[in-house]
Amino acid sequence: MNNPTLDLIHNHVSVRHYKSDPLPPSIVETIIAAAQCASTSSNLQAYSIVAVVDPTKRIQLSELCGNQAHIREAPVFLTWCADLARLERACLLRGYTQVTDYTENFLIAAVDVSLAAQNAAMAAESLGLGICYIGSIRNNPAQVIELLGLPRLTFPITGMTLGWPEKLPPIKPRLPLKSVLHWEKYDYSAEENGLHAYDASMIETGIYQGRQVPVPGTPEKLEDYGWTEHSGRRVSQAVRTELRLALEKQGFILK
Repeated sequence: MNNPTLDLIHNHVSVRHYKSDPLPPSIVETIIAAAQCASTSSNLQAYSIVAVVDPTKRIQLSELCGNQAHIREAPVFLTWCADLARLERACLLRGYTQVTDYTENFLIAAVDVSLAAQNAAMAAESLGLGICYIGSIRNNPAQVIELLGLPRLTFPITGMTLGWPEKLPPIKPRLPLKSVLHWEKYDYSAEENGLHAYDASMIETGIYQGRQVPVPGTPEKLEDYGWTEHSGRRVSQAVRTELRLALEKQGFILK
């Protein structure tokens, strides 16, 4: 099927090497305007974006986000924030009291900002720019909140580097469609074969650089490091365990 939009989607990569060329504010504004066209719960538009171009502040953000070099190198860093503060002001104007104490209220804002961010990613890539999501913006949320002056009832959900790519990485294959698409009900039946097939496709790309690990249950034998090993390692570790306290401090009680 000849479809430029589908081609753009399927060619997505996370860019971690950028040219130093600055981005005109008009391009950033065009991308954010496209982000605003994303679907939003009840048209609440419960998000805000902080664009950082100042090199000193980008260095500070890099330090707060695991010292990732491309945060310093990309000419623009976007912080995508769940934002109920604007709705708080709307309520005050109309004599209402906003309910913010429940998990649903936070999820509305978190989903809204995530949809907007993905619209921005596609818009940027359509212009020849590269992006990379930065989940480590949540490593040190209190410091990020202070650095960016985020008010109560806002919270940084993800960061995003933005700029002209210096070089593009290979496109990572995704899980087999049958592993993520279920008809009528959730079906585990083909999952194991799908995971083995995906391990093989990821190993073939060379992304894991020929690493080997012990075979589970048979440590004297080695096998190629694949997606199941990579992902199993990541999700077996507790990370960012203080996030709920940071959310509560910002006014998200999550009852």
